[in-house]
Amino acid sequence: MTRLILASSNRGKLAELQGLLAPSGYELIAQSDLGVGDAEETGSTFIENAILKARHAVRATGLPALADDSGLVVDALDGEPGLRSARYAGRHGDDAANNALLLQRLREVPDAQRGAHYYCVLVLLRSASNPQPLIAEGLWRGRILHAARGGNGFGYDPLFMPDGHTCSSAELEPAHKNAISHRGQALARLRERLAAAGV
Repeated sequence: MTRLILASSNRGKLAELQGLLAPSGYELIAQSDLGVGDAEETGSTFIENAILKARHAVRATGLPALADDSGLVVDALDGEPGLRSARYAGRHGDDAANNALLLQRLREVPDAQRGAHYYCVLVLLRSASNPQPLIAEGLWRGRILHAARGGNGFGYDPLFMPDGHTCSSAELEPAHKNAISHRGQALARLRERLAAAGV
């Protein structure tokens, strides 16, 4: 198995990505398991932040790193929570508070205007000085529900109903969600690029 550092301490991301990468012969290790803290996300785009996170993890561990930067983009809120998805309500990773704030801000918005999408960019860096990171993106369209449903997933999954479904992302079986989600799409593209590069 090839070891990769996940440039995150998010256990939900680790579980999703590890399950998708394992069949290709990659072992994913969270940077927090090696005592590495999170990078400061100072970029103005998802791609910039993913590169910052990957480079931080490579420098700290000396191992190739995979970084994910992703978020929820809500049409009626001019793209919020966007880059601030994990800390929308103020504290990083407080899913309950983030979901409550999103529902509050959409409380007067009718169904027809509750369109949204999840976006994910994955960046793989083999070294801190690598000028050509492997980059892959995924986008998953849907809409925001009026109340949370389901117990799977993390983040905004209980509020996100994917297009073509009548349930929330948090009500999907994990294997099905991983196959169709923004992160699953991005990882499928990354695996194609790794195979094409002979990695």
